[in-house]
Amino acid sequence: MKTYRILVVDDEEDLCEILKFNLENEGYTVDTANSAEEALRKDIGSYNLMLLDVMMGEISGFKLANMLKQDPATAQVPIIFITARDTENDTITGFNLGADDYISKPFSLREVAARVKAVLRRTNANDFEQSVEQLTYKTLTLDIVKKKVVINGEETPLTKKEFEILQLLLLNKGRVFSREDILNKVWSDEVYVLDRTIDVNITRLRKKIGEYGKCIVTRLGYGYCFEAD
Repeated sequence: MKTYRILVVDDEEDLCEILKFNLENEGYTVDTANSAEEALRKDIGSYNLMLLDVMMGEISGFKLANMLKQDPATAQVPIIFITARDTENDTITGFNLGADDYISKPFSLREVAARVKAVLRRTNANDFEQSVEQLTYKTLTLDIVKKKVVINGEETPLTKKEFEILQLLLLNKGRVFSREDILNKVWSDEVYVLDRTIDVNITRLRKKIGEYGKCIVTRLGYGYCFEAD
């Protein structure tokens, strides 16, 4: 599957690193810049999305966005403004400059991840439509379109959350997902979910998929992964 490249531009270095860490956990490739000037030294046209702070130094986020939209090489790059300025005029200015979304500080990282995904889905519709429809491992088949799991030719009923956990792990065989990772990806809409809920769903899932339950491995202190034999 395609890996999307994101550029985070913000003069707060700590915030850049936090966003980079969390977005990379979502599977994106992320670069950062701490000023518009630094961003302009990068190949901006190669990115699939830019997260751009408004309040920066000599070149503000608004000014940088205007420059990029005027250049055919970068005009197509989607922009999400991230800023402490959330007045109606600022929001309108951002959208008039061609922004695809506008997130006000303070924000939750889950909100940022959801908005990033939404913008990428809108601006890269063909990539999402052409994404994999089935995941297969030996005699286990997960049908993403029909939302069903078949093992040895027989359907195995799973709950929605069990299905989504298995899909996440199968799609990323060998990659370890922490409970927080799974929470953000599978329970993204819920306000409050206990780690124990994730463990219970993993335990039920292992039992339901029979011989393949052993492939869902616990990495103590880290999380879970689907480990191929």
